[in-house]
Amino acid sequence: MSTGQSGNHLSLIVAEILPSLRRYARALTGNQKTGDRYAATTLEALLSDRSVFEQIPDPKTALFHAFHLIWTSAGAPVGESESGLARQAQAHLRRLTANTREALLLNTIEEFSREDIATIMGTDSAEVAHLLDVAHREMEDSISGRVLVIEDEAIIALDLQSIVADMGHQLTGVAQTQRLAVELAKRERPDLILSDIQLADGSSGIDAVNEILQAAADIPVIFITAFPERLLTGERPEPAFVITKPYSEEQVRSAVSQAMFFSSTETLTV
Repeated sequence: MSTGQSGNHLSLIVAEILPSLRRYARALTGNQKTGDRYAATTLEALLSDRSVFEQIPDPKTALFHAFHLIWTSAGAPVGESESGLARQAQAHLRRLTANTREALLLNTIEEFSREDIATIMGTDSAEVAHLLDVAHREMEDSISGRVLVIEDEAIIALDLQSIVADMGHQLTGVAQTQRLAVELAKRERPDLILSDIQLADGSSGIDAVNEILQAAADIPVIFITAFPERLLTGERPEPAFVITKPYSEEQVRSAVSQAMFFSSTETLTV
């Protein structure tokens, strides 16, 4: 394969991975603009030096490692707040043990193994295990509140209810349609929304969330969907937390813990 063909092949691979990197950068910084800036800086650096892909065989691990080199060299900054909730969240972030948030996001949202996280962060597996243990304690103990679930599949709704309750949160209700979701939110304002995209009557979870947020903009939202590409479009605004079905309990627990104190809640355009 020629150098040009090899470069084109690598570009295609990076393009496939980029939505995941943007999701991670957004959740890490709490700000879409800041997250995208660091993702773009990573790509610019790779244009002049692609040696990281020779050093690390797996392209996704290599790309995230390149991102972390830039991220840590900049001092792991948090983006400017996009909402009142995000501003409040930064106070919590400053109290977290260094590197725990990165390790938690890489493990639970991006589903990297501890070995891959060690490669990405430039440490070892034992340190990653320690960071994850600390992260779980600190994040889950930080905030508890009221959660609204928007989900039309009964088994999934029951599972989410169980996870939320086990974490010490209160459930405000389960909505199978956009109309019911809006009614429940008006009846009792939730502190967090867990939402699917496609609902039972053909209505949209995105529309339900947007309508709720028009009246209460500072509610963090986690989308749990089989269609993440409908949300991770590259256009503004995007949700900070998107979990792909089938999900794991660990993914939900991690996202709930983080979104409770660090999430942008702008409305979405599709």
